Amino acid sequence: MLSIGELITKVQCLRLARSVVPLAVRWTSTESTSVAAAAAEQPKKVVKTSKAMKAYLERAKSHDEFMRIQNTEFKLGKRHLANMMGEDPETFSQDDIDRAIQYLFPSGLYDKRARPMMKPPEEVIPQRKAAEFDETGRPFHSMFYTGRPNYSKLLFDVVENLNNLNAFEDRMVRKQLKPDESQKLEASGSEWIHKDALEKILLEDLTDTEYDNFVLAMERLLQHPYSYREQEFINRYRKPLLAKTDADQLPQPQFDADGRAFVTVYECLRKSARADVTVTVPGTGKITINGQDITYFKDIQPREQVLFPLVFADMVNKVDIVANVEGGGFSGQAGAIRWGIAMGLRSFVDADTIDRMRIAGLLQRDYRRRERKKPGQAGARRKYTWKKR
Repeated sequence: MLSIGELITKVQCLRLARSVVPLAVRWTSTESTSVAAAAAEQPKKVVKTSKAMKAYLERAKSHDEFMRIQNTEFKLGKRHLANMMGEDPETFSQDDIDRAIQYLFPSGLYDKRARPMMKPPEEVIPQRKAAEFDETGRPFHSMFYTGRPNYSKLLFDVVENLNNLNAFEDRMVRKQLKPDESQKLEASGSEWIHKDALEKILLEDLTDTEYDNFVLAMERLLQHPYSYREQEFINRYRKPLLAKTDADQLPQPQFDADGRAFVTVYECLRKSARADVTVTVPGTGKITINGQDITYFKDIQPREQVLFPLVFADMVNKVDIVANVEGGGFSGQAGAIRWGIAMGLRSFVDADTIDRMRIAGLLQRDYRRRERKKPGQAGARRKYTWKKR
């Protein structure tokens, strides 16, 4: 049992503990409240928008408003045009718009870009780049500070692909394997896209030197023995020289009394010469020009011009040619007959030969004319000899 003194001491300790605990609780709660109040009073961190982002947002807002107005006007004009043509505005397509514009506004301008047109604003107005940096001004692209990040990235990709092909070639050499010649890329029927098309893809303005550097880099990649491994990347920047001729676009041969097939090409033009050329298959190689043989041309060069399509298509002594030509000189007449023979041979040769003829320029009409003499000059370009006195 506890003595009276020990009991009194224990009671005093309990009283002291009861008096201290509320004070500690009050002090702790007061401290937490003051900390919370201080945290609430502390200003939150504000993310500042850079001046470049503000300027971009203003330009983007004005551009979006401009495009909205243009789209509204295009839809309104499309509806009016459909009503003028007696068509349903809901089913009036872009092809219908082009035909209506051509019918209502006939134009003889040679350049199609100078003719009247009505296209959606997205096709006429150049596209704009999206923001290249975040709100703080930090650029997204790693090559932003080159000035032309997309162009620099393109050249970087070319070099990276070339290095990959070189590494693959080294592995093949160690295995004593040679590249398959049958898989080598054929570039004769296509060409690199023009500078304007490349600028539209990259959305960047390029100088002539930068475009030449791009072509040189891509040519180096194309000439690699294993370039077929990067065919998709290469074809992305190439385009066909000309669209292939459909079979139904070729003139259908007719048949004469002897059962021989023939094709007549009318209005063959070259300078001021006009010719009508008939190609007959099978033949013996007979060439008749205004009732005479090929000696109608006194010089060798016009004769070679007439024979060139036959030699190129391997049709010498296999067809007969009858040509009626008037106007112009011997050079113009020979050029007109040559073009007529080439166009007529398309109906009697295969598609590969037609493509080779197109690449060689045999199917391209020559619109060149003699340049006029200029006043104050000795000729079209020639100047008089300069004399001091």
